[in-house]
Amino acid sequence: MARIDGRAPDELRPVRIIPRYLLHAEGSALIELGLTRVVCAVTVEERVPPFLRGGGKGWVTAEYSMLPRATLTRTPREAGRTTGRSHEIQRLIGRSLRAVTDLNLLGERTLVVDCDVLQADGGTRTAAITGAYVALSQAMHGLVVQGALPRMPLRTAVAAVSVGVVDRELLLDLCYEEDCRAETDFNIVMTSQGEFVEIQGTAESRPFSQETVLAILSLARKGTDHLFKVQRSVLRAEV
Repeated sequence: MARIDGRAPDELRPVRIIPRYLLHAEGSALIELGLTRVVCAVTVEERVPPFLRGGGKGWVTAEYSMLPRATLTRTPREAGRTTGRSHEIQRLIGRSLRAVTDLNLLGERTLVVDCDVLQADGGTRTAAITGAYVALSQAMHGLVVQGALPRMPLRTAVAAVSVGVVDRELLLDLCYEEDCRAETDFNIVMTSQGEFVEIQGTAESRPFSQETVLAILSLARKGTDHLFKVQRSVLRAEV
């Protein structure tokens, strides 16, 4: 099957991460994944949620939103009320970043990661996780330079990618049109050590087999390996 943009089935869309995209944030990055654009910004707060106070541990949390014209038709602003989809995605981003962070090393401070979708063409949650890692790493590096942290609290890198079955063919990194037609749709979060943080998989039209799952996970590994190379290249240039 010929893909809409001419890619091979196992090929990511062109990916670019622009670091320090925002002037005032402690860490920030714009990630471009094909036509999808997400800006990620990190704020450091010298406090933790009430349930962590006095325990010496830090926290990493995320917020996710989409600009009204990020999509084909206008999406109303959430205006203080988070939709179910946005709530689910921001929890996923937060879990993914905490999974690779030594919260004890952070001390009693919170790193808030804002992920705002400027333009959506599929894969906004996976792009947000991949870009947020770069922004988070920048913010943590700044704390180390300031002497607020003894060393980097990140244990490993984290990135995410989508994989789906479209017209019975396995495809890496679905664009919006492919995602709409997918028979099976997975979002997979992995660490650079080859471990899984989260696997979200759904049969949209017909059930999938164990063999399909294994093939999907293998393809996701190939995609995230490339994303880790992009992350490393960007962060090396920052040092």
